[in-house]
Amino acid sequence: MNIQEFAAKLKLSVSTVSKALNGREDVSADTRKRVLEAAELHGFSPDPAARRLRRQSADTIAFVVSPPQTSFAHPFFLDMLMGVNDAMDNTGYQVIVASARSVETEIDLFKRLIERQRVDALLFGRTRREDERIAYLLERDIPFVAFGRSETSDAFPFVDIDHQVVGRAGCARFIALGHRRIALVHAPEYLMFSHLERTGYTEALRAAGIRFDKSLCIEADISEEGGAEAARRLLNLADPPTAIVCGHDLIALGALRGIAETGRRPGHDVGVIGGDNHPIGRYVQPALTTFSAETHRAGKRMAQMLLQRLEGASPQTLQEVWAPEMIIRASDGPHRTPARGKASASARARAVRA
Repeated sequence: MNIQEFAAKLKLSVSTVSKALNGREDVSADTRKRVLEAAELHGFSPDPAARRLRRQSADTIAFVVSPPQTSFAHPFFLDMLMGVNDAMDNTGYQVIVASARSVETEIDLFKRLIERQRVDALLFGRTRREDERIAYLLERDIPFVAFGRSETSDAFPFVDIDHQVVGRAGCARFIALGHRRIALVHAPEYLMFSHLERTGYTEALRAAGIRFDKSLCIEADISEEGGAEAARRLLNLADPPTAIVCGHDLIALGALRGIAETGRRPGHDVGVIGGDNHPIGRYVQPALTTFSAETHRAGKRMAQMLLQRLEGASPQTLQEVWAPEMIIRASDGPHRTPARGKASASARARAVRA
């Protein structure tokens, strides 16, 4: 008997049964007692290890490369997968890698992995604010660990590098250097990490008494071209920014190119800060100021959590948020007022008012 059949027998939803079996406080005491008594009566075990034996699965864990991604060869995915493999060595599990072609069709991939290939559990990233993958796995009571949080639920295991820190600390760094026109170029905001970046960015502006200007906040594809196009748009404004916080290093690398294309000097005329320490960032000119992103460690920790979950650990005990550290290089230049002859009328007006 699976959890769907057990819930149907009790005429309860799968989520209610799952919450009762896991001791969640948002289920009444009477319902919890009824579910536990029925589980004992029918021999239904919520233990994931026992479920694996009943399902006759193949001791397989799927690592899903989630869209949007530019290439599997990106260090983000490779480093994380290496960490997963390190943790899975000598455990008896094999790790398969699956890739979804689009956000819209990724849920079909998850269903095939669960319903046809019968994988024991999943690891995946790029969580979304409203994430149907998480809802589906919770409904089916399938063990998983995600890289990132979600507004869909707080009842699943995750490791997250806190991008609210990226948005807040990156913006605050530029404010401390004297900038006031600070832009944010980040990934599409349906992605949870990108939403958190914007939250941190607006927090820093508010703390400094700087008005939020929506024209300075641009969503971009996670690519160099996405960053370059965003920089061109921003620098074409009547009152362009003097600094740009980028939620992703690929976006930041593109922004450096877009700035240079306008005849400005990145890191001198316009400051740039990245978000996830791409290896190439230290070698570009100017070297990219960014934030740490321990993806190898994150992949290893996610796999360790998944093994604990498969042994019956509660999801709420398997949740970690890591604060990244700023890596200061050369791209976050101090604010420089344009020469008198080149200053725009609006800039001169602000200087007079100040």
